[in-house]
Amino acid sequence: MQPTILITNDDGVTAPGIRNLIEAVRDLGNVFVVAPDGPQSGMGHAITIGKPLRMDPVHLFEDLGVSAWQCSGTPVDCVKLANDVILKGKKADICLSGINHGSNASINVIYSGTMSAAMEAAVEGIPSAGFSLQDFTFEADFSVSRIVARAVTKRILSQELPEHLLLNVNIPKVSAEDFKGIKICRQADAKWAENFERRKDPRGRDYYWMTGKFVNRDMGEDTDIEALNRGYASIVPVNIDFTDELTRNWLLQKYPDLA
Repeated sequence: MQPTILITNDDGVTAPGIRNLIEAVRDLGNVFVVAPDGPQSGMGHAITIGKPLRMDPVHLFEDLGVSAWQCSGTPVDCVKLANDVILKGKKADICLSGINHGSNASINVIYSGTMSAAMEAAVEGIPSAGFSLQDFTFEADFSVSRIVARAVTKRILSQELPEHLLLNVNIPKVSAEDFKGIKICRQADAKWAENFERRKDPRGRDYYWMTGKFVNRDMGEDTDIEALNRGYASIVPVNIDFTDELTRNWLLQKYPDLA
């Protein structure tokens, strides 16, 4: 029996990245899609609790033989509805999220709707991966991304991941000729240094527009940022357990009365 493959994203069901992901893996299993009805970038692990959710079938991928639904909620809502409504409580065999327009390397994993959708699937025990390309443009070339997505998906389907683990996969903006391969990495220590510009609306009221730059504080050769800079796709294993065991053990030794 072919595996059931759930595909979602945060750029919306009409984004080029999700079609490229479908095309890359559609012969590897029974593919179905539940994705937001519009862009949901930067939503993180947000869920909808204060208003009704709607989910309607769309016919965007009939030429690929793939059924799809658009959801009014967040990327995480999409995964929850896919599990409960479409699959009626049965687990998909794998969840793939993306292909995102723009990098989700390093600290971006925290903000990413792409990765949060994959993480929600991992919470449910579904092997998951989020795919992101270092190109924000609508006309991005996904040829390398398709190669990477297919290779990673085949590995996940053939070898079980540890429970609740997911993969953050980022692809460099390079041609197929300049693509170096895939590396397993660690998450780089980097952050966004934001500024908020104060502006005036037409009524003279203040509003703020966020700007900033990405600051990499990690020069390690084994990081996702370094791999991408050198033309490699990066894979960072991510776990839903945020416990820092080193700090926990240090605290237990320093404060044994709290053990």
